[in-house]
Parts: sequence; structure tokens; C-alpha cells
Amino acid sequence: MIIPTKRMLLFILLQCAVISAKRIGDLEMLPKVEQHLQQPNIAFEESPVPDSERAERWNFDTQFSNMFGFAHLPQTKCLTDWSVDYDIAIVGVPFDTAVSYRPGARFGPRAIRTASSRQTSLRSFNPSLNINPYRTNTKIIDCGDIPITPFDNKLALKQMTEGYIDLLSHSVATPADSQNKRNSALAKDGKFHPRLVSLGGDHSIALSSLRALGKLYQNVSVIHFDSHLDTWNPSTYHSHWMSEQSEFTHGTMFWLASQEGLINNGSSIHAGLRTRLSGTDYFDYEEDKRVGFMLIEASEIDEIGVKGIVERIKKTVGDNLVYLSIDIDVLDPGLAPGTGTPETGGWTSREMKSILRGLDGHLNIVGADIVEVSPPYDDQAESTALAAADFIFEIVSIMAKNPLYDMASKQRA
Repeated sequence: MIIPTKRMLLFILLQCAVISAKRIGDLEMLPKVEQHLQQPNIAFEESPVPDSERAERWNFDTQFSNMFGFAHLPQTKCLTDWSVDYDIAIVGVPFDTAVSYRPGARFGPRAIRTASSRQTSLRSFNPSLNINPYRTNTKIIDCGDIPITPFDNKLALKQMTEGYIDLLSHSVATPADSQNKRNSALAKDGKFHPRLVSLGGDHSIALSSLRALGKLYQNVSVIHFDSHLDTWNPSTYHSHWMSEQSEFTHGTMFWLASQEGLINNGSSIHAGLRTRLSGTDYFDYEEDKRVGFMLIEASEIDEIGVKGIVERIKKTVGDNLVYLSIDIDVLDPGLAPGTGTPETGGWTSREMKSILRGLDGHLNIVGADIVEVSPPYDDQAESTALAAADFIFEIVSIMAKNPLYDMASKQRA
């Protein structure tokens, strides 16, 4: 062990002093910090922004900031706040206990909202439809989610149906100058009602929505984009362990809706089909016709193209009131893997968006849904949820361009 002498300690102290002096000199040579980067000299209790400028300065969202609703729309728990009115409402329906294969769609509403974060009112002009739906007189908000039990499907069906009825009972926010355009005959109760766009959830949620719409409009035509029919007759699922509630699944809800008179038979249509059928014959297709649907196979797009698909849909539904239902598995699983029952050979997102845009001006949409987005199976790019969010953008663009009071005038004509 070396014991430092006084001379050695003095040398060390001198070296430290030299190094410190050099560092101080180096700091003095650094450029001064720009004034706008320095901490402002503002007392905590003072406001840095005048009241007249606060809304203009802070009332916006970036695409990656914390969002409160779909596409940064205002979000209100509409089921508890009856002071709010709206023309179009986004509503989450986190239910997935009626699936036949992979679960996970209960997380769909959250994933779709997250994927919509790139949509803001500043940059949402739709050049194909010539509208920014978030900057029109049509009031669009996010109503949050319908609370649903995951333990009892019978109770869940009741909760969803009553939730839809309550949401449809809110007042519309139609501009005052269009009041005289309203048609009291549009709904059975003589009132004018808002439109709901649902974020599923598995596809069985459509039965609840159709039941609620049935109380207002008696029945509607259904445009159903899906790889599966979803008009399966429950009796074809032979099992020793059958029950009344087991008939309610994400593959039987349109069959049930038809039996209840909620679907306008003969003017409804499937598009994008490529499913396997039951048994050894075409019984499922025959049952589908009895339920009242026309159908378009996914492969037909290679023969008749997007325009042919659009024309066939328009010819089928005509001027009827329409419920638009999109199962995300209408897309090829290579593009949308995050779904519960994937089927190869599907459409591209470009084809699907082109079909929706082609229907603009021809649909009297009273409700819509995007279902079967299952985030646990989505890839890291969240491509499935992103496609769903973009489809909703197209739907609300069409809705905003075609208000219900304009639809009423078309009906009168």
C-alpha cells in the first residue's frame, strides 16, 4: 500500500483545479441557449394563454396523441348522458361469446379506435366522395361502448338490444334550416332518429341492432359483406346438447332475424362469399334463398369487376332502407389476419373500398356495423383494425353525404 505524501496530495489538487478550469472555459465557449428553449418566467398561477386564444391553440389532436373517441371525435357515454344529441354515433359492442372458432373480437372496438388515430378532422377529406365527414353539419360523435356481460348470452342479447334502442332514442342534431325537410313517416313512431355505426364484437351483434331498428322501421334490407352466409339454420347443428340459447351464434343471427320479420326478404344480399357448406349438397344455399338473400361469390369479382358487384347490389336493394354489415373476414386473411374465422381467397381492401364508394348516393343507410376484428390474431402492423377503421371512414362519408332527411325526400319522390 502506497501512502501519499503531502507533495503528492498537493500535485493531485493542482491537477483537479486545472481540469475544472478547463471545463468552465469550454462551457463558456458553448453557444447560448435560444430564448424560446429556456423555461419561461411565468408564475404557476398565471395562464400562459389568453382565454380568447385557448380554444384555437389547444383544441386539436395529433395523430399519435391520446384519443378520446374514434377518429378523435368527441366521446360521450350516451347511455348515461341524455343531454347529448347526434346524427351519427360510433358505438362499441365488445361481445364475442357466440363465436364458433377463435374468440377475441371483444377487443375489437378498442383496436379499431386505436387504428383510427390517423383520422382527424384536419386531414379527412375524402377525395373519392368529395367530403370531409368530420367537417359537415352532420354531428358525428363516439358514444363509447354498450356494457355487456361475458357470462350469459341471453342476458347479453338483452343488454345489446336495449342499448341500441336507447341510443336510437336520442335526439338528432340536424341543422335548424333542414327541419322542414324531415319526413315523420320515416319511422313507425313518427319521429326522426339518429344512425348508429357499431364496432364489433362478433357478428351476432347484428341481431340486436336489427331488433332495435325493427321497432322503428319494421324491416330493412341487409347488405352483408362476408366470407360466410350467416343464415345457418340452427337445426342443422345436430347435437345431443342443444338448448334454445345455443341457437344464437355469429352464424345464425340473420336466419333468426328473418324469422322475426326484421329483414326485407328478397331485397337483401351477401357479397364476398367463399365458405364451405354443410353436408353433401347445396342445402345451405337453398335455405339462404328461403331466408331472402341473393348472393355474390368472392371469385365473381374476377369476372364482373367492382362495377359489376356494385350494380348487382344496387339492383337488389333498390330504394329500401338498408342495414350495412361488414365482417372483416370478407378480406383475404393475408391482408386481414386478425379475425376469428379466416377464409383464403378474399377481396383486397382496395376492392372493398371501391365497392363502398361505388354505392355512394344509392343507399338509404339507417345503420351499419364492422365486426369480427380480433386483435390477438392481428399482425404487428395492426392491418386488420386499420382496414376496419378505414371502412368506417367510407361509411360515415356516405352517411354524411346522404342525410336521412334527404333520404326521406327520395322516398316521397
